[in-house]
Amino acid sequence: MSAITFDILHRSRMTAARTGRVTTLHGSFETPAFMPVGTQGTVKGLLPALVRRTGSEILLGNTYHLMLRPGSELIGTLGGLHRFMGWPGPILTDSGGYQAFSMADINAVDDEGVTFRSIVDGSAVWLTPKRAMAVQHQLGADIIMALDDCPPAVDPKLFSETRKRLSGQAKRAQQRGYDHSERLDEANERTVRWLEQCKAAHNRTESQALFGIIQGGADLDRRTWSAQRICAIDLPGYAIGGVAVGEGPEDIARVVQHTAPLMPEEKPRYLMGVGYERDLVTAVQAGVDMFDCVLPTRNGRNANAFTPTGQIRLRNTAFADDPRPIDESCDCPACRPSEHGWGGAAASRAYLRHLFQSREMLGPILVSLHNIRHFQRLMLDIRCAIHDDTWSALADRWPVIRGVRRESGPDGEGAGVRLAPT
Repeated sequence: MSAITFDILHRSRMTAARTGRVTTLHGSFETPAFMPVGTQGTVKGLLPALVRRTGSEILLGNTYHLMLRPGSELIGTLGGLHRFMGWPGPILTDSGGYQAFSMADINAVDDEGVTFRSIVDGSAVWLTPKRAMAVQHQLGADIIMALDDCPPAVDPKLFSETRKRLSGQAKRAQQRGYDHSERLDEANERTVRWLEQCKAAHNRTESQALFGIIQGGADLDRRTWSAQRICAIDLPGYAIGGVAVGEGPEDIARVVQHTAPLMPEEKPRYLMGVGYERDLVTAVQAGVDMFDCVLPTRNGRNANAFTPTGQIRLRNTAFADDPRPIDESCDCPACRPSEHGWGGAAASRAYLRHLFQSREMLGPILVSLHNIRHFQRLMLDIRCAIHDDTWSALADRWPVIRGVRRESGPDGEGAGVRLAPT
């Protein structure tokens, strides 16, 4: 008996997009679905009930961070992550494989697993496929991810200096003897071996669904190799990993459009860590069902608000006396507080800028809520576009998904990608 069921409700006649429903022991969620990220057992600054009111039906938690603090044993003893964080709906936890990539300067990877230096106390932490399963069993998420070896999508020696968070990978690439093609092959083979070990160690198949992760960098032949071997291992669902880890948006689209059709059609397809609107629509049209990204909340905490026409940076002086809400079409608590029982007028851009300039907590809270609602509204409209095959109307309502240059984000990303022809 599987821990989840996946029902495809409607297929687009024009693209590979589909709507569906994933059902877990903690409820169901509609697909395509966007998962806000609650790294350490919370979507930063937001009450679970407020997150739920944005239309979010499933959250993501982080195995690595929760393993370090407060510890998966404690969370398990207190009833699991759902009870611990006060979120009654479905939860997905990642495995720690991405942290091995993003924290390359404080870890070492070998065939047995990953040895981290704890960000809490500096102690050595060993994460193996077997332990990744044990930790996620204690956390009790509905969907759990296999430990994978996530390589840079492109040669780290080519990384832009603005990608400071990838500096550890760039340093490794400078080491004598580094060969990027060999690194991709090593990661592909290791990810398959680790998935086999994860499946052997996973003994809660009736309550927790294990997903495998496809790697291969930006090389399509290697993506094919990985997809064939990962999907040959029977699991409830599969993910495309190693995307948005150093490559540009054109490569993201190329990899996703190539890889998604290689995944089993009857099971959920999950694209990990990709979150710009244009990239989401491109992936949906390729047949992807699930997404997560830190962008809504990370950008929200940094005064960057998403709108249908692109991001606005609320700290800019242009908004110092702007009376308008972030987005007049939005129904979030910041844009329409009266619909949420708060009364009063919408929070003006001028007021929000004041909150950030004054370092008041309410600014990040309101913009984070707005940003999450922005992405959930987009998901709703995407599901309608799939059902009605009205992709041109979607682009009219969401100009940001057209192939125009977007504002640079905190990680230095630049130009977007164009929609597939409709």
